[in-house]
Amino acid sequence: MTTQISLPTDSSIQEGQTAKEQTGRPARLQYARYTLFLLLLVLAVGSGCSDSNADEAAQFFLRGNLQLQKREYREAIRYYTEALDKKPDFADAYNNRGLAKYRNGDREGALADYNRAIDTDPDFGATYLNRAEVRLETGDAAGSLADLQRIEREYKDSSFYQVRLADSYVRLNKPAPAQAAYDRAVQLDPKNAEALTNRGALLYSQKAYEQAESDIRQALLLNPKQDAALNNLSLLLARAENYTDALTYVDRALLVQPNQPYYLNNKAYLLLMLNRSEEALPLVQESLRLDPDNAWAHRTAGIYYLNRQEGVKALASFRQAERLDASVDDLYYYLGRAEQASGNRQAACEAWQRGESAGDLRAGAERRKQCI
Repeated sequence: MTTQISLPTDSSIQEGQTAKEQTGRPARLQYARYTLFLLLLVLAVGSGCSDSNADEAAQFFLRGNLQLQKREYREAIRYYTEALDKKPDFADAYNNRGLAKYRNGDREGALADYNRAIDTDPDFGATYLNRAEVRLETGDAAGSLADLQRIEREYKDSSFYQVRLADSYVRLNKPAPAQAAYDRAVQLDPKNAEALTNRGALLYSQKAYEQAESDIRQALLLNPKQDAALNNLSLLLARAENYTDALTYVDRALLVQPNQPYYLNNKAYLLLMLNRSEEALPLVQESLRLDPDNAWAHRTAGIYYLNRQEGVKALASFRQAERLDASVDDLYYYLGRAEQASGNRQAACEAWQRGESAGDLRAGAERRKQCI
């Protein structure tokens, strides 16, 4: 089974050639991230702030909170900025302005505000949690883990905290502590759909498919619109070569997140499995437009061209996938097929040899069949 984690998050899979040649491997495993909520502090400035500037800062702060709750993020940012003009050491305002920026898609601005909040109040636990979230999303898993460990004593009994801790360990390729943290998150809150989704994704990556499916289906009972769980269930169904049902689940994921590039690529893969190649092409093209560095989507494109016997285009796609991420599942099997289709038998055998050395079983089988 092929797995590609996007996180936090992160946290997919992809495959190809003709439908008869598929081994039921779907397209991309996903960790739940999109329905997360950071802490929203609604604290007043405090009894120690009695001058007129502090009183005005408190009023602007509360107005910002109201706009934030209404999802009027730009207005919230404006009010928090007014509060900070009146009281530059207002850590709560930095934290909440960071949250407004985060929800408005400004990750760098959010990170800057969280840093200012912590500089102002080094013991501001909620901001460490918020900063850990942004760091994880921007690829700084080690920084995220450091922030979470900084507040462990305060938050260790929070299911949300344990999920984020586990996500950081996943990104750092530390499955054992990740598993322990997900287990603790579910123990603390058995109805935490995100915890179940992400634990299911981790179990899936460890090939514990029955346990993974149990977690993912439970997550969907709790939240039928959990898009990562919908996507991951589609992968489990595809693994059983139940491509038609798998397609219905990835379609449901796309209803929640229409422009999620992994889901678009997964759907393209499933359509290839169902011999609906022409429907697959625009989806994988859109996936690549949204995320040009997704090696898995380049592999899907290569599979499409290989099916159409367009060896030059297939080779270009597979080689780009190799440049981006040589660990993509079965990549060397398909690269070898494309080399073979282009008349390069020696290059095909070399590709299969590289794949066999990297643990690609299909590449190894093809090398022994074609090259020995």
